[in-house]
Amino acid sequence: MSEVRDPRASLAGWWIAAIVAVLALIGLIAIFTAENRHVEQQAAREQAVAAQQAAEASADHATLAAQGAALQASRAAQSAAQSTAHASQSAAEAAGAAAQQTVQTAQTAGDAARDAAATEAAPAE
Repeated sequence: MSEVRDPRASLAGWWIAAIVAVLALIGLIAIFTAENRHVEQQAAREQAVAAQQAAEASADHATLAAQGAALQASRAAQSAAQSTAHASQSAAEAAGAAAQQTVQTAQTAGDAARDAAATEAAPAE
């Protein structure tokens, strides 16, 4: 004998299978969406780290450039001080030489004045 099936029971099974399939699709979509969000978050983190490293490298470069400029300025100031000291020493030596020459000129002028005075004071023959 054959079994008699209720057509409604068969139809209810299809509905249940359809609902389970839809729920499975929704679950898969949720899983893939969550994975994509995780991947996007990881990419955003990596991008932020790269940006931070670039900013730090830029700051390090600026610091090194500033230190180099400060070193050059220090060397220039030291060179200027040495040049000023040398120029002051040369000026002092020149002033000393000029003073010595002035003394010699004054002595020569004094000697000439004495000679002139002696010549005028001597009786004429």
